[in-house]
Amino acid sequence: MPTQRLDESAAGVYIISATPFAEDGSLDLASAERLVDFYVDNGVTGITILGMMGEAPKLAPDESERFLSRVLEHVDDRLPVIVGVSNAGLDNLVRLSMASMERGAAGVMIAPAAGLGTEEKVYRYFQQVFAALGPDIPVCYQDYPFSTRSEISVPLFNRLVREFDQLVMLKHEEWPGLGKLSRVRESAEEEDLRRVSVLVGNGGLYLPQELARGADGAMTGFAYPEMLVEVVERHRQGDVDGAEDMFDAYLPLVRHEQQPGFGLALRKEVLYRRGVIASPTVRAPGPALTTTDHEELTRLIARVERNLEAL
Repeated sequence: MPTQRLDESAAGVYIISATPFAEDGSLDLASAERLVDFYVDNGVTGITILGMMGEAPKLAPDESERFLSRVLEHVDDRLPVIVGVSNAGLDNLVRLSMASMERGAAGVMIAPAAGLGTEEKVYRYFQQVFAALGPDIPVCYQDYPFSTRSEISVPLFNRLVREFDQLVMLKHEEWPGLGKLSRVRESAEEEDLRRVSVLVGNGGLYLPQELARGADGAMTGFAYPEMLVEVVERHRQGDVDGAEDMFDAYLPLVRHEQQPGFGLALRKEVLYRRGVIASPTVRAPGPALTTTDHEELTRLIARVERNLEAL
């Protein structure tokens, strides 16, 4: 059983881990261990594995379990680990959730099934999920309608928080979503509702503004986790301008990574260049960088380095 359990107080940076593959597309578990150490050394609060940007849908069930087992073993309770368990089949979702918790995960992250369409269907879906999981597995609700095509309103999210104590975190990445984030915080106070943790995604593209709106930190996979950590910490200490200055220095790369369907290849290439993973391979079907893409990325990295020197 894990000694670190996810709860409503979670804050900081829960980095979304890449899933390293060898050039032949097989899992690279040695790189996964280096990636864990890299994230720990850069000061993240926690790690989230098997998320959408972790290529989870491309893994066979046995590969998912091998990967989470190796990561959790190597983390060795240094940090809390959240496991993405979203799956079209409820039995598969529950099986991976149980395996994750048995191996020491702090909690699981679940997105609504794709294309549910109506709020009643979203509610019924999570009612079934929570009943199947039982009350003892902490859950992060992943709100990413760009991918799932299933939206949730603030009133419905509040209803889930009110009725299901195991819902302890919102991964907020609706886009645009600053107004929604404000309403989540304001309505919880107005209704005297349990305050849950809110961590934000979307590559951190709006992180300074989201922190100002009440987010507790970030859950995203930007290839320079030290920036996310520094921005969140400066903001926590009240240095709002300093946080934005640090964020702005990295903005060319933050923006560049946020290209749908292509950003993961850029992220893995940066991690490869930083010596963390042995190959930048994205499992097929997936994008690969051209010569022009490489040259462009080199220029953007140099620009970020100049920005940092100027701070």
